[in-house]
Amino acid sequence: MLELFQDLGAGFLLAVSPFNLSLIIVGLVIGFVAGALPGITTLMAIILMLPFTYTMDATSAILLMVACYHSGVFGGTITAILFNIPGDPQNVPSLWDGYPMARKGFAGKALGLAIICAVIGGIFGACVLVFLSPPFAKVALSFSSPEYFSIIFFGLMSVTVLGTSSMRSALISLSIGLLLATVGIDVVYAAERFTFGSPILRDGIDFLPVMIGVYAMGEVLDRFEQRFPVESGTATGKAAAEIPGVREIARLWDVLLRSSIIGTVIGIVPGAGATIAAFIGYGVEKQYSKNRALLGTGVPEGLAAPNAAANAASSGALIPLLTLGIPGSGASALILGAFLLHGIQPGPQIFITSKEMVYTIFAAEFVSNILMLFIGLLSIRFFVKVMQIPESIMAAFILLFCFLGAFAMRTNMSDVWIMAGFGIIGYFMRRVDYPIAPMVLGLILGPLAESTFMTSMIAHHNDWTVFFTRPVAGTMMLLSIVAILLPIWKSWKGRSQRATANAS
Repeated sequence: MLELFQDLGAGFLLAVSPFNLSLIIVGLVIGFVAGALPGITTLMAIILMLPFTYTMDATSAILLMVACYHSGVFGGTITAILFNIPGDPQNVPSLWDGYPMARKGFAGKALGLAIICAVIGGIFGACVLVFLSPPFAKVALSFSSPEYFSIIFFGLMSVTVLGTSSMRSALISLSIGLLLATVGIDVVYAAERFTFGSPILRDGIDFLPVMIGVYAMGEVLDRFEQRFPVESGTATGKAAAEIPGVREIARLWDVLLRSSIIGTVIGIVPGAGATIAAFIGYGVEKQYSKNRALLGTGVPEGLAAPNAAANAASSGALIPLLTLGIPGSGASALILGAFLLHGIQPGPQIFITSKEMVYTIFAAEFVSNILMLFIGLLSIRFFVKVMQIPESIMAAFILLFCFLGAFAMRTNMSDVWIMAGFGIIGYFMRRVDYPIAPMVLGLILGPLAESTFMTSMIAHHNDWTVFFTRPVAGTMMLLSIVAILLPIWKSWKGRSQRATANAS
């Protein structure tokens, strides 16, 4: 325990160094802006920042993106409260009580309460991250290729069934991502696959132009097709955050504790993320809160629960990312991409080979949440002004950064064409309601899944039962099967009940 605190103290010294601290502040500001502006998501902001991290060292790049992630999760709450416009899906539960409070003339109180609860949830998740990650990583050090493949397989299956209404479309999207991951030179046998004689495809399809295309450019094309339906906001009166008193926060201790625990646990589950945490946090209060009958009319519990849960989930999502190399959310998948760009594979070995960086990230979790409180309280009026910018103008700047980011990767126009092509694919996937996250996760985790599977087959003489006879691998494979069969069973049961009701 003493060694842990010593390592964390050294991490704090690095996190608050002038350069790293300035990057954390920049990341927080970008996250706030991206989360608050309609049509711009936190994922989009992190994607657009990736090209600018090439010249940074790995630690500084990750600190920038982690700070953006935390503030972006909360940023949309500002517009949800002021204008009834959630910046991201996880901010939807915040408007159910936040906007009614603003309409009653308590906008400042609602904003202050929301950001305080978000910071409390984030710090709770950071504490769990610090104390749970090292022992979890020590256990993971005993894993071999069958365990890694089973964990990756579970992560892929979890992504397909969490947060999507159609398992079929999610599996198709995942399959596309895995197919894209096979393009290029086979890492085991050095055979060319799906290159069609193109020297560009021999190096494989890089995930960065794909992510920029399907997320950022695809979203802009979709909004353009809808003629940018979100009008620029108009705030009534002056809005400034009011810090709630200690007694008011203490009165919500049970709500904050429940929601923080829920958010952290959900954040650890691969594929769940802040959106599911926010909705479940609010749903639990709707069932068990003392004021559950008043939720939805503008009560503090309705703001405290989703914000604490969402920010706790953003910290919890880093636990599987750092210890196993499995992203716990869409944003942490992009952070995984940043690790890979700098030649670092997250997993239990990172606690040995890059221990200093890991504890600097831990320290940055606390620094980011504390600074987020002050920056958020100071920036409310600024966001009210920024909301007046027409969405069409913001879209033009986003497209510019898309092309610049794709070209900056290898200064090759081929990456720009790949980005543009996947931007069109992302647009059509939105139009036919196909989820994008499984495809991106398949592209990122596909090479790792393939290498661990092939290594297991070679080491165990093509005996596929090794994935079920080893305790950890077998448990994870069974959980993966349950993750696939459970939604199928629920769908069948729902159809049976509807058929019975119609017959009667």
